[in-house]
Amino acid sequence: MSANCDTCAYNVYDDEADMYFCEAYLDEDELCRLQTNPGRPCPYYRSDDDYALVRKQN
Repeated sequence: MSANCDTCAYNVYDDEADMYFCEAYLDEDELCRLQTNPGRPCPYYRSDDDYALVRKQN
């Protein structure tokens, strides 16, 4: 797990808002927990690296 949103698959750019947003499905409690503890890794982080699984199999 990582806290780097730049490499997360859920980090999506919105053209209208000109910003990146997290599209992970979070309820209100989970969102509050993530915002109040910025040092903790995100449990919903998913690597945007499509080849990670292939490298792991080798």
